[in-house]
Amino acid sequence: MQIIQKIRDKGAAIVIAVIALSLIGFILMDANLGLSRNSGGDRASVGKINGKTIETKEYQAKIDAMEKQYGGRVAGAQVYQLRQNVWDQLVFTKVVESEFEKLGLSFSPKELNAVIYSEDAPQQLKQAFTDKSGKYDVAKVQEWFQMVKKAKSGDQKDAALELVDQITLQSLYTKYSGLIAASAYYPAWMKDKEVAESKTFANISYVAVPYNTINDSSIKVTDQDITDYLGKHKAQYTQEGGRQVAYVGFSTNPSSTDTASAVESVSNLKAAFAADSTPKIFVSKNMSARDYDDDYALKSTLPPAQRDTLASLPVNAVYGPYLDGNEFVVAKMLGNRQLPDTVKCRHILISMEPDQQTGIPKLSDSVAKKRIDSIEAAIKGGADFAEMVTKYSDDQGSKDKKGEYDFPYYAPDPKQAPCFKSLAREFAEMIFYGNTGDKKVVKTSFGYHYIEILNQKDFEPAYKIAYVAKNIAASPETMNMANAKASKIAGEARDLKAFDAYVAKEKLQKNEPPVLLKENDYTLGQLQDARQLIKWAFDAKEGEVSSEPFSIGDQFVVPVVTKVVPAGLPDAKTARPQVEFLVRNAKKAEQIKAKLASAQTLEAAAAAYNVQVGNAGADSSLTFSTSVINGIGNETKVIGAAFNKAYQTKISEPIAGINGVYVIKVTGTGVKNNDAAPVDKSRFLVQQLGGWYEGLKKLADIKDERSKIN
Repeated sequence: MQIIQKIRDKGAAIVIAVIALSLIGFILMDANLGLSRNSGGDRASVGKINGKTIETKEYQAKIDAMEKQYGGRVAGAQVYQLRQNVWDQLVFTKVVESEFEKLGLSFSPKELNAVIYSEDAPQQLKQAFTDKSGKYDVAKVQEWFQMVKKAKSGDQKDAALELVDQITLQSLYTKYSGLIAASAYYPAWMKDKEVAESKTFANISYVAVPYNTINDSSIKVTDQDITDYLGKHKAQYTQEGGRQVAYVGFSTNPSSTDTASAVESVSNLKAAFAADSTPKIFVSKNMSARDYDDDYALKSTLPPAQRDTLASLPVNAVYGPYLDGNEFVVAKMLGNRQLPDTVKCRHILISMEPDQQTGIPKLSDSVAKKRIDSIEAAIKGGADFAEMVTKYSDDQGSKDKKGEYDFPYYAPDPKQAPCFKSLAREFAEMIFYGNTGDKKVVKTSFGYHYIEILNQKDFEPAYKIAYVAKNIAASPETMNMANAKASKIAGEARDLKAFDAYVAKEKLQKNEPPVLLKENDYTLGQLQDARQLIKWAFDAKEGEVSSEPFSIGDQFVVPVVTKVVPAGLPDAKTARPQVEFLVRNAKKAEQIKAKLASAQTLEAAAAAYNVQVGNAGADSSLTFSTSVINGIGNETKVIGAAFNKAYQTKISEPIAGINGVYVIKVTGTGVKNNDAAPVDKSRFLVQQLGGWYEGLKKLADIKDERSKIN
């Protein structure tokens, strides 16, 4: 229907711009990118990747494109999240492009045409250029592409270039992934070996001594123990440099006084609201937090807590104040009626919309009115409605549907879906306020319509209610008090020692998020929009307290840098929460192994710790490829030992596992009598190779200097 879908007729420029924006980031990246504008001053670049400079202009261009997709409505922590996504996309592109260049991979114009002009075209492109029959219209795509190639500049040109870049990158990525997958070789001897291993099983008897047999308090883990452990596991624990930051926050949420003020403010308006005869003006004049709405609300959409009370109000009666979300509200009943949830109608439109080039209406009012009157007369005289639609209606969107539409009274988003609020007012009132069978000429801003109501269903009560609402908001006094408290600690506590003393004295809550901040982070614990605080932290010294509070969310925050962490292995204090239990278990293992060393039988080993001898594998489930032993758990060292032939004649040496120390004896082995094919591990090998990007990223030389501009 033209009054609903006229955007479709606005031309290729809009369509292609939308396509390109949708395609940005379809290479492994989420489309939800965006950023608030930040020119970055005069800085020429935001970093380098494998020696390739990421220019600020390139970075900003992608940001701007994402802003357009979001309509510029990006704020708070989302700004920084989207900023990070843009950077991740750039890193991905530059890293893989380096690999493509090394291998000489290319994507020719012929290949580009083969993608764009075929069923392999991106889904977004196919959706934009699909004809009414549902077929991808290659001719229109060719026409569009030739047009934008000739253009010197402009949105269409930029959109086309972005589209080509994304298709090229996707195609090269597919080629590279194919090469990686093809490089996976799974030798026949390995497959045969795994077939045999999958059928061979073992039965074992064992003694398990859990680590909790020894009290933690009896094992001392020194800083040197932790340092030694880290040195043996450098690859696992080496970290980037960063900052550890603690903070105190002072709430700016409304006080009880602010709440009482909101109640009083709206209560004082109640009598005047009841007496007033111009509710729209009254609502506006008294700066209500809710705008006046002249439409009816179905009963099912009224607030649940007040639904029955509001529905029972007589016309012109007032109710409230009552709490609804963060507002105190007074409601006035203006009227009620029965309304259908859904309407089926059909119409014929004689358009009076102006020509896009000249701005002059295609038909004058008198000519359009005369034409719609003639159509009305013809239909009343027996003319077929569908034929009249085909011959005369200017609503191109409904011609193939005989002019028919189904409209709900409500839609999740009235800006996107046709419903009462999104239709022309005169049109909407006719089909929802009228009755089934009504036929009428209606004039709207689009022209003259001849409308027939075919069906209305699911009627329910609806109410026109005016609301005067006041937000429960923090007063200037509340804000100033919170700021004053924050400024006091910022002014008096100038180092970590003084900060902690002040916190203890005033009985404040010190927040210490257990995270190592990186230079481009934007969140700190529960603080979701902490970018400015984090920038300060990387310019501050260890132990330094911010001289001024930061306003973040609903509080004023005063931070202190508790530790400056250099790149490399963490110190013992920092690493202790992560590795202390591992070091302690290793020490426990040594004690347990020493006590079990002299045992020559499982019974002797069990007696040493007063535990029972257990058995596993009787159900043929203990194979070399299993991951969990029934009754024991995930102990890979024990699984390996179960297939050591030496342990068929004697007990094993004590085995330090994940959860304890084990001694085992193999009591028997066998082969399953089944022909079930083993798991094809070649498939898993290909899947593992599919993670090649993370490997390339670790090897890449990435210099991130975004923190210098935002």
